[in-house]
Amino acid sequence: MQTNLYPLQFEPILKERIWGGEKLKAILNKPIVSPITGESWELSAVEGDCSIVANGDLKGRNLIEIIEKYPEEVVGKKVFEKFGKQFPLLFKFLDAREDLSIQVHPNDALAQKRHNSFGKTEMWYVMQADPESKLIVGFKKDSNAKEYLDLLGKNELLSILDTKKVQKGDVFFLETGTVHAIGAGLVIAEIQQTSDITYRLFDFNRKDAQGNARELHVDLALDAINYQKVETQQHYSKIENQSNLMVDCPYFTTNFIPLLGEVPVTKNGASFTVYMVVEGGCSVIIHGKEYTYKTGDTVLMPAALQTFTLSGNASLLEIYIS
Repeated sequence: MQTNLYPLQFEPILKERIWGGEKLKAILNKPIVSPITGESWELSAVEGDCSIVANGDLKGRNLIEIIEKYPEEVVGKKVFEKFGKQFPLLFKFLDAREDLSIQVHPNDALAQKRHNSFGKTEMWYVMQADPESKLIVGFKKDSNAKEYLDLLGKNELLSILDTKKVQKGDVFFLETGTVHAIGAGLVIAEIQQTSDITYRLFDFNRKDAQGNARELHVDLALDAINYQKVETQQHYSKIENQSNLMVDCPYFTTNFIPLLGEVPVTKNGASFTVYMVVEGGCSVIIHGKEYTYKTGDTVLMPAALQTFTLSGNASLLEIYIS
């Protein structure tokens, strides 16, 4: 596996979901075959769903193998010191043809104790929104376990949850414990901790193709929920050819880059960088070689690649660990 590292793209891991649709193909050019494809995992080290390199000398290798071989060169010195050879983030695109279940994710301590896993702090960038599309994000006002259980039992949980109408470009940051649901008609770019732990609270009484209701996790969720009202929407600037801060938290930093022309980039080797192309087309130029990307592409820049140029007309999410 002798090679010089380069910008890495991965094969999408496509997930059927009861709420999924076909927009991942129509909008993001994903090779879906099912009309209920809800998720494209772009970059994952989740056990059993590890991303496979799609380009260059490392094609066919998986992310864990590459980090095993080139730990600091891929994840970065600071990230390696904190997480070792674990890749700490998961990147996805989601298509919600129907409402997702109302759910919550545990924090690190609870997830470690119960599931030997990271918690799941996450953020959403709205790539496409049908008219009247909405998100559920937390409570309208401070609540408590008793009120929550009482209204859940009466099928009235929605009455105390905060619903927001959204449009393209909106950004939401969800700390662990925030009750939430992605509404129908949305395509979302999601950045999160490496975790697949979800507690489902309510699923609108839906049945699957076999007529079965999906499992709920009401008891597990009780001490995972933050019952306080939280502000989740993030407001950010959109200055051309600059990294405009969207989210900065202990788990990841995400910037928005409205790219028009060429932008030189210099990194310090402390962390990998991921670019998600949420609109348009662009290139990464490095060592005299050009790598081209289109809407829906995700690229991992190993930490060893510290000087390169972004070129094109695109909207990019830039993600790294501070």
